[in-house]
Amino acid sequence: MSRGEELIARLGDRLSGLRGRLTPDAEMEKITWFRAGGTVDALFQPADEEDLAAFLRAVPEEIPVTVVGIGSNLLVREGGLRGFVVRLSARGFGEAEAVSPTRIRAGAAAPDKRVAAVALEAGIGGFHFYHGIPGGIGGALRMNAGANGVETRERVVEVRALDRQGNLHVLSNADMGYSYRHSSVPAELIFTSALFEGYPEDREKIRAEMDAVQHHRETVQPIREKTGGSTFKNPDGTSAWKEIDKAGCRGLMIGGAQMSPMHCNFMINTGTASGYDLEHLGETVRARVLETSGIRLHWEIRRIGDFRPGREVQEFLGQLL
Repeated sequence: MSRGEELIARLGDRLSGLRGRLTPDAEMEKITWFRAGGTVDALFQPADEEDLAAFLRAVPEEIPVTVVGIGSNLLVREGGLRGFVVRLSARGFGEAEAVSPTRIRAGAAAPDKRVAAVALEAGIGGFHFYHGIPGGIGGALRMNAGANGVETRERVVEVRALDRQGNLHVLSNADMGYSYRHSSVPAELIFTSALFEGYPEDREKIRAEMDAVQHHRETVQPIREKTGGSTFKNPDGTSAWKEIDKAGCRGLMIGGAQMSPMHCNFMINTGTASGYDLEHLGETVRARVLETSGIRLHWEIRRIGDFRPGREVQEFLGQLL
């Protein structure tokens, strides 16, 4: 019996009433956009918010529960993860709809582009930036995702979330504690949906803004590659890509991982990269930028899981600290 099967068997009847999909020994490389990573003991995809709450109440708190979104800015290490990974299903958490002339409610698994499309259809301005963000609403809420001069915090009214005990919380914009690419909400809270507000806008103007976003992405970003989007946050007063370029890391490769020649703050899997290759490349870039500019780049990509023994990667490669 595998470790995942043992975990599920040990919980037995606790999980019997769940309606979602439970998969032992799930391969995380099938989920992440990087197409790399280890396995998790068990993957749970809840049917809806009520099913997720039941799952959280059923799983003892000493068993780790890790939540992932659609896998766009996620790097899973080769050693995988212990316990459960929760991935919100598109069927239960992927809807987005206009609920008033200026408001949209979206599930945490709804792609950002879907929310932009709903806003266009409803004539609600202020959401065109989501058309260019390769992620889901849950991740956008967590990291205050932004593009083209607009951030998620400018649109959020309230957020629904469940805690580790399965209790529901409704958070205001102020409760989210937003700053640049960050929210201060406890990591244990799992976002399930959010209410957003924009403003009345002519559909043709919205469409033109979305077309401009798409054109920009297609001309400067490697959108057809296996990538996690922006690798590092922009430091104060400069851009991450400028510092990476200055450090001579445009096109730099380690194994099958490469800093894109098109946009050097995008890390890509050229086809054979492992989680180790990707993280080793990222830390190499951080070390070189620190040496060149004295700037400590901070990861925008979320890295989770255990290193495989003998394949550990230290921050900044353990140098220049």
